[in-house]
Parts: sequence; structure tokens; C-alpha cells
Amino acid sequence: MADLSRMRRDYDRPGLREEDLAPTWLEQFDRWFRDVVAAEVPDPNAVVVATADADGAPDARIVLLKGYDEAGFVFGTSYASTKGAQIAANPRAALVFPWHALQRQVRVTGRIERIGDAASDDLWDPRPREAQLAAVASVQSTVVDSRDELESRVRLLDEETTTEKVPRPPTWGGYRVVPEHVEFWQGGPGRLHDRLRFVRDDEEGGGWVLQRLAP
Repeated sequence: MADLSRMRRDYDRPGLREEDLAPTWLEQFDRWFRDVVAAEVPDPNAVVVATADADGAPDARIVLLKGYDEAGFVFGTSYASTKGAQIAANPRAALVFPWHALQRQVRVTGRIERIGDAASDDLWDPRPREAQLAAVASVQSTVVDSRDELESRVRLLDEETTTEKVPRPPTWGGYRVVPEHVEFWQGGPGRLHDRLRFVRDDEEGGGWVLQRLAP
């Protein structure tokens, strides 16, 4: 077995100071996201989405972010999936963007909501036909007998669908995580990391307060 206690590297990139931070979480996220894209980090929009069921049992998986603006962070998935059932029972989520190549993380917590049919169509339509077929043929998170069964479902659906694009099923759509906390984490030497967090202050009409957190 590998000795994991000795697996570490020090962080040596510039720190994150309040005076260098953008005035809003959205501008700061956009700044960092552009840095990740420019650095050619694979799958820069990959994000860990954590949810919990009605009993509070946690669950997490990686999805691809498909949009962000001042309203929040958007991704698409099956409403009938395990995460869909968890969101229906407990409509809150946490996100983690693990940008290790730049020694950074972004952490988000907030409520989660469906984005509606028109906006979901906008997420579905650009997907390649193969991805649309797979999403329809696969009842996400359910047990299947074999991969052959899944491939057979996709082939049959492909033969039955005459249009170039597969219509979006009502069980597939977009979710938006509406942030209440957005934390920007920059690794620091000696594990003295910089953690700056925007916190929504509903008592001030939905404004935001900036906090520095101990590492």
C-alpha cells in the first residue's frame, strides 16, 4: 500500500488578497474560469455537485457546468435520477470546482431549482445526437443487466427516431444552484491558504458580505 501520509506538494502560486478580488463573486468566478480555460486545464467546467436525501444522507458526483450568471450555476441532468430525487426531497446543493492545476478551488452552497422548459431546451438542443440518444435510452441511476442491454436500447431508439435531433424528454432538464455562499480558495505555502467568501446578506436586501476564513 502507498504511504499516503507522505503524498503532498507545497503551493507556490501568488496568494489571493482582498485588494485583488473582483467586486462581485460573479466577476471573480468569471476571472478564474477564464484563467482555467487559458491554462488549457482538461474539462474546466467539470464540477462536483453534492446533494442529500430527505434523511440528510449525502451524495456527490461530477457533472459539466453549462452556464453561470448573477442568478447562479446551471447544469442539466435527468429529473428521474438519484440526484433528481434527492433535489426534490431536499432542494439544496453544494458545488466544488477542483481546479488543482492552478492550486484553486471554488466552493458554492445554496438552494437548487429547475430552470424551466424553454431554458432546458436550450441546454438539450446543442447536445450531439449520440448524447441525446444515450440520455433517453438510459433511465439514469437504475440497475441494468449489462452494457449490451444499454447499447441495444440506444440502437433501437436510433432506428425509431427519424429527426436529426432527438426531442428532449420531460424527465430531462436543467437545474440552477442559487448561491448563498461562494468561496474562492487559493493554495498557500505551508498550508496557509487564502479563503475569501462572498455571503449573501438577505437582511441588507440581498447584498453580499466579504469574509476571510481561516485555512
